[in-house]
Amino acid sequence: MLIDGRKIVFLGTPQAAATILESLIESGFEIVHVITRPDARRGRGGTKSASAVKAVAVRHGISVSNDLSSLDSFDEPLLGIVVAYGRIIPARVLEKIPMLNVHFSLLPRWRGAAPVERAILAGDAETGVCIMDVEATLDTGAVYGDIRTAIKHSDTSETLTTRLASMGAQLLCDVLRADLVRAVVQVGEPTYAHKITAEDQKIDWSASAEFIDRQIRAVRAFTAFDGQRVKILKAEIVSGDRAVARVGPDAVVGTGDGALMLVTVAPEGRPAMNAADWLRGRQGSEPIQFDL
Repeated sequence: MLIDGRKIVFLGTPQAAATILESLIESGFEIVHVITRPDARRGRGGTKSASAVKAVAVRHGISVSNDLSSLDSFDEPLLGIVVAYGRIIPARVLEKIPMLNVHFSLLPRWRGAAPVERAILAGDAETGVCIMDVEATLDTGAVYGDIRTAIKHSDTSETLTTRLASMGAQLLCDVLRADLVRAVVQVGEPTYAHKITAEDQKIDWSASAEFIDRQIRAVRAFTAFDGQRVKILKAEIVSGDRAVARVGPDAVVGTGDGALMLVTVAPEGRPAMNAADWLRGRQGSEPIQFDL
């Protein structure tokens, strides 16, 4: 067995990682320590709050730290489980503690920081989860198991990540329990899921409606109008012929190939709202032009 009597230290931060941590605890694995990112300001109030992973650890009485140096205090054999930790783990730590990573892609496709977003942006038909060895190099370790899922046309990065976290939790437990599991070296040409930038989020209305729809579902896509950002939270591909970036009172906007009907938007400094209601408040019956 991979776990071979070792106790587990868990490294992760967001909700997807918390889902997997909770599953390990419920499945009877002994988690002796959690390392996560420091408390951060979240939401409009600016109040500091714990990460989703820390909240699970505290609820179950597991010690928590924000620094890998905390591992130096453990003498017993450990196994590290890493899920969306967000930091490179130094070779000196890996020499002492073997670690497994739950990675949300079908490696070697989409190694790196944003595999879910990049899979949607690229129009991939499927993605999945891999359980792999953590190495000092980026997502290059041998794979112990994987599971696949189709990417639905309705999937956002949030819904897909939630599904992958649930699948990954079960897969990880199965791999840890297996009496004999073999590591398989990654085969194929790797692609890299670089961190999402503002350029990835900015909508170019001369692109196709199909691509912009994927952009809206994958990242926090935005456009600009009257000198202010407008986040496009939800849209639907529709038939129609309208000038590029031209938006009518029906909330249909023209693209370089096809049209989109805006469903939900968040104007700068305002909460999410119905797109048609926002447009009526902006220009009545007259079309407006988003920035290209």
